[in-house]
Amino acid sequence: MSDAFRIERHGDVAVVVPSSEVESLQWELIEEAADLVVAPISQMEVPMVVIDLSEVEFFGSVFLSLLLRTWKSVYQQGGTMVLCGVSQRARELLKLTALDTLWAIYETREEAMQVLQAD
Repeated sequence: MSDAFRIERHGDVAVVVPSSEVESLQWELIEEAADLVVAPISQMEVPMVVIDLSEVEFFGSVFLSLLLRTWKSVYQQGGTMVLCGVSQRARELLKLTALDTLWAIYETREEAMQVLQAD
């Protein structure tokens, strides 16, 4: 499970990089995955989080649930979460679920970082 995510710190911004393993994430592992991702973010005073999906082609409801949990934690702490590197298939899913209205989506990590660091 720990191979499924990398979390990088760039100053005040946390970058979460899920691997392609999340494409087949099972419900039984959602708690473990949430702990891996949300725990370090919950330690930040006002979290600014970039979810870099460039290694992920597609994902299902389990990963969507994880994204929502992460966003909820960030939001409750007054932070901001954005997505970048979203594939066309994943973009369609986010649009279908209207989650593209909840999170800003940027083409590149650099673009997302610039926006968050400018706030």
